[in-house]
Amino acid sequence: MIAPATLTTEIETSMTTYRVLLVDDHPGFRRGVASLIGDEAEFTVCGEASNASGALDAMRRLKPDVAVVDISMPGINGIELLKMMRAEQPHLNVLILSMHDESVYALRALRAGAKGYIMKAESLECLVTGLRKVAAGEIYVSPKFSTRLIFKAIQSPTGETSSPVDQLSDRELEVLQLLGKGYGTREIAEQLHLSVKTVEAHRANIKRKLQLKGAPELVRYAVRWVESHQ
Repeated sequence: MIAPATLTTEIETSMTTYRVLLVDDHPGFRRGVASLIGDEAEFTVCGEASNASGALDAMRRLKPDVAVVDISMPGINGIELLKMMRAEQPHLNVLILSMHDESVYALRALRAGAKGYIMKAESLECLVTGLRKVAAGEIYVSPKFSTRLIFKAIQSPTGETSSPVDQLSDRELEVLQLLGKGYGTREIAEQLHLSVKTVEAHRANIKRKLQLKGAPELVRYAVRWVESHQ
């Protein structure tokens, strides 16, 4: 007969521990997530990064099982980083944890190879649940968004949408969203850690892709689009 102490030790030893890499440009937020994950026996934070370059370096050195990645970061955004990470390590499971509305970015993230998408406004319990699902190789989004995806698939068998905004790159979509929230070009540049010239180029591309004639029409379109996604 196995002694109780031995049985407990064997159970603990058999539990899989997933190594987690945190990628977010806010140190305080990373500390909060690391503390939360640290309370869960099956996870250990193996590294942190504040930008794409640091994330790629940490991924190569530390070989994490899961990466928790924010979308809005200096330079290369989270979805582009996701593509780069998955290109190098196809088996890496990535959970996007973002302030952006999942109705706007979740489908883009999943198509880019993410296993899950959680808004930062969700409860901490959702983060732990999502992390467990993603670590196991399963897909995780909120139940509410799952329903939206089902309806979208029913309405469009190919999984594509007919919205003109779908033509925009991930960064252009971020710029459009901030324009709709009332940010000016310089404020957007500061928010996204880009140069004013780069933001102006994104604005020009958005106008061209959406066939908008000028800045006022662009701003009106952005405001209406943001209001329709609240």
